[in-house]
Amino acid sequence: MFTQLMSGFSKLNLNERYQRLLELGALTKSEVQFLKNGGIKDIDLAEHLVENVIGYFQLPMGVATNFNINGKDYIIPMAVEETSIIAAASKTAKWVRSQGKITTRSLGKNIIGQIQIAKAKNFEASKDLILKNKEHLIAMANQVVKGLVARGGGVRDLEVRELDREDGSDDKMLVIHIYCDPCEAMGANLINQACEALKPQVERITGETVNLCILSNLVDTKLTEAIVEIHNIDPALGKGIEEASRFAIVDPYRAATNNKGVLNGIDAVLIACGNDWRAVEAGVHSYATRSGKYRSITEWKLEGTTLVGRLVAPIVVGTVGGVTKIHPTAQLGLRMLAVTSAEELAGVVAAVGLIQNLGALKALSTVGVVEGHMKLHATNLALAAGAGPEELLPVQIDLQNLLARVKRITLDDAKQILLNYRNNRNETQI
Repeated sequence: MFTQLMSGFSKLNLNERYQRLLELGALTKSEVQFLKNGGIKDIDLAEHLVENVIGYFQLPMGVATNFNINGKDYIIPMAVEETSIIAAASKTAKWVRSQGKITTRSLGKNIIGQIQIAKAKNFEASKDLILKNKEHLIAMANQVVKGLVARGGGVRDLEVRELDREDGSDDKMLVIHIYCDPCEAMGANLINQACEALKPQVERITGETVNLCILSNLVDTKLTEAIVEIHNIDPALGKGIEEASRFAIVDPYRAATNNKGVLNGIDAVLIACGNDWRAVEAGVHSYATRSGKYRSITEWKLEGTTLVGRLVAPIVVGTVGGVTKIHPTAQLGLRMLAVTSAEELAGVVAAVGLIQNLGALKALSTVGVVEGHMKLHATNLALAAGAGPEELLPVQIDLQNLLARVKRITLDDAKQILLNYRNNRNETQI
């Protein structure tokens, strides 16, 4: 039923897309009307969210199709302004669906909060005192996050880290890591509150001065893994993708662009679901440097006739709290995705990032990225050139034809094609 209804989705007009999503139960009639009306109109919500409000900045929102993750079909909302991201994700997911599978799993549950003593007067003595009072400090922190404890989460552990100040002195920096299971929330505010609540106790126990209390976005204790397998792949294509992947592993210049492409997919889903994409980006980029050199967060290998891709990254997301509860479009996105936990949402996000990467590497190792991207970008160029509703399609077609001939198109090309179209139309009318 799902596959049948989603077949040919990209060829449908807007109203037909709404109808398909209604039939699948991905949208309700009231949600369709909300989207048709242009989304949020009430400026009061913006007044409650940010400061010095003057209006809304809206992003296009679409859906990626053909995704089956861990045996479950998904319609994936994506909010993004860049052409071809959603199309590439859908096309690549269709390829994987026909020849392989996508699986995900969670590697750890705890987020990290940091309590910093900038200059420990006696590092070893302070460390011993903190560890001696470890259970007491954890219990105190859990009094601050009682709601998490009631749902099976809360502060689980703490450890003491020693850092060189790198300022030429022999002083040591002492950092306490607080490990907390946030359940279905991102947990940023909760872990910050827990750390700040412990500050006076840490100072009393150690006699030291606590400086910063803040969460960390490098959450290597709460990772998500996505794996894509494609069976019976053409050997030349598989080897080409493996080599493209190797480039991003050994060269940080290539890795930066590779990871940006992964985040094209990740960010779009996070935004559509009201999650903090900036926090996830910070975590992904910092995790990419864990070896001491910035490198790809994905890796593809050809194993016989099977291409296997893997992504591991800290993807901390929430299905409760924050914007997810007050932003109607975020609520719509989460309902459409139909995830039942933050862990499942993180898996979907990771899968989209890995699929996005596969689509890019496939293009790079075959026809290049220009042809596919610019073909879809022709519409944007036509609009930027000033094409009206009746002019858009013919200008777009001429731009695509030009791209096929010369392998590149520019805004100047679009302006010239539009001018020619208008001149020809005027001559016909005369």
